[in-house]
Amino acid sequence: MTPEGVKLGLEAARLLAAADCCEIEPGLTDAEFRRIEEEYGFEFSDDHRAFLAVGLPVRQPPEEGDTWENPWPDWRHGDPAKLREHLEWPVEGVLGAVQHGYWHPTWGQRPADADEAHKETTLMLDQVPKLVPVYAHRFLPAGHGSHGHPVMSIWGTDIIYYGADLADYINHEFDDFSAHTPDGWNPRATVAFWQDFLA
Repeated sequence: MTPEGVKLGLEAARLLAAADCCEIEPGLTDAEFRRIEEEYGFEFSDDHRAFLAVGLPVRQPPEEGDTWENPWPDWRHGDPAKLREHLEWPVEGVLGAVQHGYWHPTWGQRPADADEAHKETTLMLDQVPKLVPVYAHRFLPAGHGSHGHPVMSIWGTDIIYYGADLADYINHEFDDFSAHTPDGWNPRATVAFWQDFLA
């Protein structure tokens, strides 16, 4: 892992512990990381991995109207089917939007047939960079050797920045957003395909 990625993950873990907002179990071990990455077919970014190695956030008291039974992905004890569903959230959101007529201008001409549009989108989504859930519908790009990506909040094709990086995200989600947002806060997308929704 890169030193910068480790430093960023450690800072995010420190900020989450200070926020005292959730239950945190001991961090994931190297063996657990290997199992997770093999089982689910992705690699954590360096900052995300360092964050989860310090402590695994697993539970948070639900708030009224919560969509998520448990917003933290429990990589150690979680139901594999629910973890897969969580991992597929961004892709399923795009496919759902396409079924309702959405088509991004960068994708070229939309097929006239709805089934063909869905098929073409599915093929395209099989090739895009994987996103890994951090918390509920907040995601980081996967990728060993990478770090510092903005955290994205994803709801269908409504995709916004929710942190310039993982540490910034923890401040925004679990502390006062405005208190940690400097003037000129302007995260930049760093991952192909998904950045098209943020332009």
